[in-house]
Amino acid sequence: MLPESHFGHAAHVRAAYLYLRQADFAAALARIQRAIRNYAGRLGQPDRYHETITVAYLALIQQHICERGNGGEWPAFARDNPELFRPGLLREFYPQAQLESEMARSVFLLPRSPALRQQLSSQDCWFGE
Repeated sequence: MLPESHFGHAAHVRAAYLYLRQADFAAALARIQRAIRNYAGRLGQPDRYHETITVAYLALIQQHICERGNGGEWPAFARDNPELFRPGLLREFYPQAQLESEMARSVFLLPRSPALRQQLSSQDCWFGE
């Protein structure tokens, strides 16, 4: 099993990118949800899984792929999308209290911030157009 120290934020982003390269958003989401939950369970820390963070990051990664392309391979995508690795990125869209809530851990919550809603509404690629 991969040591916990090797599966930080960058590894989560890479896994999401790879799943999105292999499948559509819904299938990639199901795969990454299952993978992260299983991994957290094997570590004996099933409460580490966070639904809102997982879905929101997958959506942001998908948005970047739609807007900028997939980079061809992971190293180029990572180089061209450094904001995905910025600490606190989701706090640009979600209030901290909302992200820290128990509800956000267990179900996906839409952001209370208008910034993400505005970005999502301007994107045609979300629906395969």
